[in-house]
Amino acid sequence: MKEKEILALNAFDPDSASSMDTALGTAVQRRLRSFGNASVLFYQEPIRMARAEGVYMFDVDGRRYLDLYNNVPSVGHSHPRVVEAVSRQVGLLNTHTRYLNDVVDTYAERLLATFPHEIDHLVPTCTGSEANDLALRIARTCTGGTGFIATETAYHGVTSALVDLSPSLGLPLAKDSPVRLVPPPRPAGDETGAVFARHVAAAFEDMKRAGIRPAGLIVDTIFSSDGVLADPSEFLKPVVEAVHAAGALFIADEVQPGFGRCGQMWGFARHSIVPDLVTMGKPMGNGFPVAALAVRSQLLGAVPEEVELFSTFGGNPVACAAALAVLAVVEEEGLVANAAKVGSYLRHGLLTLAERHPLIGDVRGEGLLLGVELIDEARGPAAGNARKVTEAMRERGILLSATGPAGNVLKIRPPLVFQHEHADLFLLALDEVLASS
Repeated sequence: MKEKEILALNAFDPDSASSMDTALGTAVQRRLRSFGNASVLFYQEPIRMARAEGVYMFDVDGRRYLDLYNNVPSVGHSHPRVVEAVSRQVGLLNTHTRYLNDVVDTYAERLLATFPHEIDHLVPTCTGSEANDLALRIARTCTGGTGFIATETAYHGVTSALVDLSPSLGLPLAKDSPVRLVPPPRPAGDETGAVFARHVAAAFEDMKRAGIRPAGLIVDTIFSSDGVLADPSEFLKPVVEAVHAAGALFIADEVQPGFGRCGQMWGFARHSIVPDLVTMGKPMGNGFPVAALAVRSQLLGAVPEEVELFSTFGGNPVACAAALAVLAVVEEEGLVANAAKVGSYLRHGLLTLAERHPLIGDVRGEGLLLGVELIDEARGPAAGNARKVTEAMRERGILLSATGPAGNVLKIRPPLVFQHEHADLFLLALDEVLASS
């Protein structure tokens, strides 16, 4: 396993399939026969999931798991409002956006209303990768440049254009790549933003020396694959200034921090900035594949008409019905405020555990996207311990993952309907696991 391969930090090793019980081993071999090793299964003993509801998932034997792993079911697994919306719309109409449709247009209006007024146009897509790929195309067109910057352990998608901007996949940059990778923003108090901005400016200057015209910087605004880096608020302001000074555009990847997860609707909001382009995906449809790019109209208007931005299934009525239901649930159930409130409670509980367990070096994040850094006795990264913790928690019926450059950060991102009692269950189990580590 390469150190930076995020998926590998949490993945099942197919070579161990023969040591499982017969039923599970048969299920794993069935998967591998169809998908091969390209299909990544989580945990050393994969789980055969059967259903899910709210913050819980259930395997084929009926065992319950508390889900702090995945942010796709943002308003809770199988939320009845979303299920009903999808079921109703799929029985009425599902087609592309070449036809006018009230569900599609209502969703676009309501989603754009959540952004600063400068971001006033929407291009629907099917996946976050597609949205990020589209953002790169628009940035290239508007700036005339080809050079992009990402952080050293970022993940932004799996298309050919995004692989170089997703170093967490573990693939080396080509020698002539127009991409430059910079260190993620390390906590340095009030200097965090200034230091990060200097790295970004230096990378743009390096591009220019190589004859590469800058096009943009893309960041996940909570830096989740870099180990979850949120503080201090507003540290991205000087970074955006450095991007614009280089004649480039700032792309905010909101696939993970967006839709209320960090206690505000959008992760970039806590930095008091207005991005040039915003990408979003996974949580939009609560499991139904839907994504989008939100963009300043003057940028979209600069794209020549012959440059096709259409996606056949992007923004289809069923996807928009699911996404519209998610927006309604987020608003009506107060899930942005809930993420802030319960996230604060959970973070306080983790800080209390840190006082008892020297294995915890830092607790970071905002709202319901938190990172717990694990360290060794020399205060270096304890990468192996993170995998041990996630596996031990899985045995206790709690799902979470590891992330970060050294793979030593526990990544916590439960559905936004997560409550104090769920946090208590998690904290109790984590306390027991750390005590036995």
